[in-house]
Amino acid sequence: MRTHALPRRPAIGLTELGFGAAQGGNLYRATTDEEFAAAVDTAWAAGVRYFDTAPHYGLGLSERRLGGALRHRPRDEYVVSTKVGRLLEPSPQNAHQRDPEGFDVPASHRRVWDFSRDGVRRCIEASLERTGLDRIDIVYLHDPDDHWEQAAAEAVPALVELREQGVVGAIGAGMNQSAMLARFVRETDVDVMMCAGRYTLLEQGAADDLLPLAQSRGVGVVIAGVYNSGLLSRDHPSADAFYNYQQAPSELIERARRIAEVCDAHGVTLPQAALAFVRRHPAVVSTVVGVRNGTQMAQTVRRSAAVVPDELWQSLASAGLLASI
Repeated sequence: MRTHALPRRPAIGLTELGFGAAQGGNLYRATTDEEFAAAVDTAWAAGVRYFDTAPHYGLGLSERRLGGALRHRPRDEYVVSTKVGRLLEPSPQNAHQRDPEGFDVPASHRRVWDFSRDGVRRCIEASLERTGLDRIDIVYLHDPDDHWEQAAAEAVPALVELREQGVVGAIGAGMNQSAMLARFVRETDVDVMMCAGRYTLLEQGAADDLLPLAQSRGVGVVIAGVYNSGLLSRDHPSADAFYNYQQAPSELIERARRIAEVCDAHGVTLPQAALAFVRRHPAVVSTVVGVRNGTQMAQTVRRSAAVVPDELWQSLASAGLLASI
């Protein structure tokens, strides 16, 4: 398959479509090394050059797999982001159990919250070792929801110091909410934020706080969770669809189905519209989609390339199904 480059957004050089590697950590079920490698190969052939991982994903398995899949590729041609805030401490007494946080891996380590200066440095050192890479391009604070004080007072200054030393490139935070992300933009020296699930075709809360602030401050926003944990991932949402990592409420399933009907009328599928919608905002620099294998990656690339007519957004707004156009 011919390799070609997707368009890159300014400042931090991200491709519009990014590769989410949580499934490489066996999220919900096991993924083989071969499946994950095929997903990376397919992404690369399609021009995807932004890859996101975290120690949390499979207790380091995702980082190890991603590093292995990228190691033989030209280092200056791709961007890798990982996250800090959860140190992995050995827990050999639990190695016979499975990880309790949704990853199908042995519970050989436990996650320890730590947004201290030392914790940030230790986390990055461990990520460099697991990935085998010479540097991390973007480092996000991972879900600091209950740790604002330490994250703002210790973790961000530590990352700024590492950025100035050239150990890391850009810095920011990744969360499933937008209010605290906006606070980081307002009060700290960050470059890029990852917002999961709060700016989608189903809900646009980040349009009220994070996105306009980030745009005014020149901070990029990466959108993750574009399918809201699966509710928007099928052409027609099923009754057992997930939302925010759990069973979706019936009223949200019905809303998603109504959105899908309007999409159908415009010759567009629900997942195609979900991907296209988030890219319309000028603050958004990339959209990260989690994939497990080459087939899923190829499907994501096709969805991302679909032409979505502007009239769709007006139709959704007129039907009361879209708050922001």
